Amino acid sequence: MVSPSFNAYSETFIQAQKKGLEAQVFYYYGANLPTHLEGFGLLLKTKEFLFYKIRRKFRFTTFKPEELAFIASLKKNKIQLVFAHYGPVGHRLVKICKFLQIPLITHFHGYDASVYSTIEKCNNYLEVFSYSKFVIAVSTSMQNRLIELGCPREKVTYNPCGPNDIFFDVNPKFSEDTFIGIGRFVEKKAPYYTILAFNQVLKKYPNAKLIIGGGGNLFEVCKNLVYHLKIEKNVLLPGILSKEEFTNYLENALAFVQHSVTAINGDQEGTPVAVLEASAAGLPVISTFHAGISDVILDGETGFLVKEHDVDAMANKMLVFLEDKELAMKLGENGKQRIQCLFSMERHLQKLNEIIQYAIVNE
Repeated sequence: MVSPSFNAYSETFIQAQKKGLEAQVFYYYGANLPTHLEGFGLLLKTKEFLFYKIRRKFRFTTFKPEELAFIASLKKNKIQLVFAHYGPVGHRLVKICKFLQIPLITHFHGYDASVYSTIEKCNNYLEVFSYSKFVIAVSTSMQNRLIELGCPREKVTYNPCGPNDIFFDVNPKFSEDTFIGIGRFVEKKAPYYTILAFNQVLKKYPNAKLIIGGGGNLFEVCKNLVYHLKIEKNVLLPGILSKEEFTNYLENALAFVQHSVTAINGDQEGTPVAVLEASAAGLPVISTFHAGISDVILDGETGFLVKEHDVDAMANKMLVFLEDKELAMKLGENGKQRIQCLFSMERHLQKLNEIIQYAIVNE
């Protein structure tokens, strides 16, 4: 398994896969071409670097030293399949997998299937689509997008990530007029829209609260917006939340809120894990008709969805739950049952185990 980052707080799905797959998982990380192996450390030591550099200089190989170090590790650990998290990782590793004749599965997540410049840099993923045994999409809109880009329909597997089972144990009390959100403060999650919508809510419910956990390049912008609107007593931006802190907030909140939009550079969500977690916990979700969110949340049945950028509509949906908590409880319970039935972690891992086994056996 290869991912650019190690234990990133927003990539809980990778940690779940590492622990839940029916295989001995070697976790490589550090960049699109990995530099480290979990439990081992740096792949390319100084001694090997000099050796590989000499081999390349005398044209014994066309691979760079960093590539040769990864190749050596794959051979040493008798890796049978490479599972690439994110399209650019798959793009970077195609040549190595071909050389070693190791099957490749490429797992797309969001930005990698939507940001225009990323897709262009990866040659529209033509090599990835050609060589990968399977290409995983986490939303139906992403599935369609990958097929439009040229991926054979039979290779694309729809398999959204699942929430950790601990979220099913949460029993919301609906005891506070509090809305909770969590996620990176980046353009596609547009946390400032959530704050602006909530500011309208305060005109009718001045004691309501909004909590948005996470960090990112828009964090300071949102802090300044809260200060400008003079709503510091109502809006809490606590930074990155642990799983335990998040579940504690979910137990007392009224609804989960996230106003996702398509960024100017094309960036879109996959299927946000936080939306799955909140719905699994039994909270209704207020969000947008965006990417995989509408695969998971049924408007009027497990929450409310509004058009992207429609701040007024989002504010109105928040008011609906403040005025009718029984409806919030009903839609939250509907959501919990839907996630248990269709989007559990067990289902997600079972699908991955099936395609991994198939890819190895049919190599």
